[in-house]
Amino acid sequence: MVDTEKFYDYLITKNLDFFAGVPDSLLKNLCSCIKEKSDKTHNIITSNEGNAVALASGYHISSGKYGVVYMQNSGIGNAVNPLLSLADEEVYSIPMLLIVGWRGEPGIKDEPQHIKQGKVTIELFETMGIECVILDENYQEKIDYCYKYISSNNKPIALIVKKGLFTEYKSSKPINNYLITREEALETIVDCLNENDFIVSTTGKTSRELFEIREKRKEKHSNDFLTVGSMGHTSSIALGMSIGSENNIYCIDGDGSFIMHMGSFAIIPTVAKQNFKYILINNGAHESVGGQPTVAFNIDIQKMLLSLGFKNVYIAKTNEEIKKYMNNLKNGELQALVIYTKLGSRDNLGRPTISPIENKKAMMEKFRN
Repeated sequence: MVDTEKFYDYLITKNLDFFAGVPDSLLKNLCSCIKEKSDKTHNIITSNEGNAVALASGYHISSGKYGVVYMQNSGIGNAVNPLLSLADEEVYSIPMLLIVGWRGEPGIKDEPQHIKQGKVTIELFETMGIECVILDENYQEKIDYCYKYISSNNKPIALIVKKGLFTEYKSSKPINNYLITREEALETIVDCLNENDFIVSTTGKTSRELFEIREKRKEKHSNDFLTVGSMGHTSSIALGMSIGSENNIYCIDGDGSFIMHMGSFAIIPTVAKQNFKYILINNGAHESVGGQPTVAFNIDIQKMLLSLGFKNVYIAKTNEEIKKYMNNLKNGELQALVIYTKLGSRDNLGRPTISPIENKKAMMEKFRN
């Protein structure tokens, strides 16, 4: 294993002290260490991975120093455009160190949404002309190589991190004083729906908890689309689903997902029918990948959605308020419900036991019955 704090300290000795990215479960210990030991202008948790590449680019242009961009390999897609049209050596030729968690590594058991990405991670970088270095216990040697490479070639290089490589790093996690858990909020939401209402739930623990709620109730999963991947696209999936159906479609989103592709909400009010219902569960953190904070508590989501064209945006902090506003949400023009919850989930929280394809087929059959 690699000692997390020593790894961070060695980066600093190389003057690699500007960090930007989206947290990843494989990098959660490193992300926690960076958060604890860097000031807020030198560790920026970005809305998506492309933003992080752009930040590192701007920082290099003004300072001459090299930025460090961290991400899960699922975030490569968000980073492709700025990597190829900004940082590439045939455009602006901007060096930076990419630290990438290798979810779905071939031969390592992982969730379905990571399998394909894991298979093509190295190939994707190679196709973009970005060299990959797989990190191991000889981290100083690897960092030295990467530093020399970006210095000599003025282009990015990717340091690939396997599962379980970094030692545990305990740090303070964001806390809030809200009263209910996300799972309690989900239970209340489900209580308010009928058999012809459909849910599109966001990636991470939200979909896992929704699946287990249905299991506990001995209910089928055909009314729920569990968005196990595609972070940030839940609202667009739900919008498309609502256009293709007359049933009520409830999008249950998370704050990290909402922030990642916030531009979708400029489009939704221009085309959404009355059957599109938006619910945002906000706990102020990327909880599914280690609890790193989001900026969701620093922005007025209610005013933002209203300014974009939502007719009503309700705020709930208790189960009683959820019940009240879910009733309002059922009728009328485009509306949203923002639910504030505390951090935390059950230690024994499971994962869906049906495949994504089975989930899709069951929902499509339900739509047609």
